[in-house]
Amino acid sequence: MLYIVGFGAGNHGGMTFDAEAAILRSDIIVGYTAYTELLRKIYPHKEYYCTGMKQERERVEYALEQAASGKTVSLVCSGDSGVYGMAALTLELAEKMAETDIEIVPGVTAALSGGALLGAPLTHDFAVISLSDLLTPMEKIEKRLECAAMGDFSVVLYNPSSKKRADYLSRACDILMKYKSPETVCGYVKNIGRDGEQSRILSLNELKNTSVDMFTTVFIGNSETRCIHGKMVTPRGYRNV
Repeated sequence: MLYIVGFGAGNHGGMTFDAEAAILRSDIIVGYTAYTELLRKIYPHKEYYCTGMKQERERVEYALEQAASGKTVSLVCSGDSGVYGMAALTLELAEKMAETDIEIVPGVTAALSGGALLGAPLTHDFAVISLSDLLTPMEKIEKRLECAAMGDFSVVLYNPSSKKRADYLSRACDILMKYKSPETVCGYVKNIGRDGEQSRILSLNELKNTSVDMFTTVFIGNSETRCIHGKMVTPRGYRNV
């Protein structure tokens, strides 16, 4: 049996009951090194198998092999396993393994857990876009940013920056400001649910010159997003009914 588990932000409180039940039932937990280290603190007596960045295929193949051998396995992802997680790759690699039972266990993705810390930034239509060009051409990312801004969507940015992509958030802000006001209410949350958690609400123009990292989730409001008592709020329009 193979569970593909989204375990939320990494703290016990942000994990669903189903995610915890799957992990507790498992003989071995497989995942990215940084994520398995978070889970070791909660489940220290479990067996773990971890690989580093860019070794996703290796750990998925290992998880499938262990499940095929009769073990119960949890392949873990932070947030939700179907949002920039391992669910799709696992199902692709298991295409010819119909005898292996696979269950996808949803988790709370950073757009939701980070949004809750900022207030209510995603009450209306929104788009989630990753700025990582490791698997997606930058031209396509830029087109998606432009289309989301043109449609006045609130936008959540995953993987907004890294050492090799230090200017990507600034470039994204420039694209968004073709259609959004520089004063658009924005926010970011760093280390959601972990040590060093911090958040800030600021304008789109201020965001352009802000330094963030891979553990930061960025929120850009739509034309109606406001800051109310220190909270980022995107109204749905109930007051107008």
